[in-house]
Amino acid sequence: RAARNLIENAVKYGKRARVSVERAAAGIAVVVDDDGPGLKPKDMERAFEPFARLDASRNRETGGFGLGLTLARAVARAHSGDVALVNREGGGLRATLTVAA
Repeated sequence: RAARNLIENAVKYGKRARVSVERAAAGIAVVVDDDGPGLKPKDMERAFEPFARLDASRNRETGGFGLGLTLARAVARAHSGDVALVNREGGGLRATLTVAA
């Protein structure tokens, strides 16, 4: 569920998702890169808050409730992992889901 939410967000807000799996220090990392506008630094952690909708132009008709990243992080943490967001150099966002092996 966590990986699905990250991939759906990448497609919705970044037009495409590039997904890779890597070894991480304590397990594995699923890395999802998109080509969207990224996030303002002040919004990186706020994006994980329940019902957070960072695009002010969005309304209920455009879909989503602002729970995708909240749920992704909760699932990851339930499996001794986490989700982190960083802006990619040159544009886009990288979401990294780590889970213990």
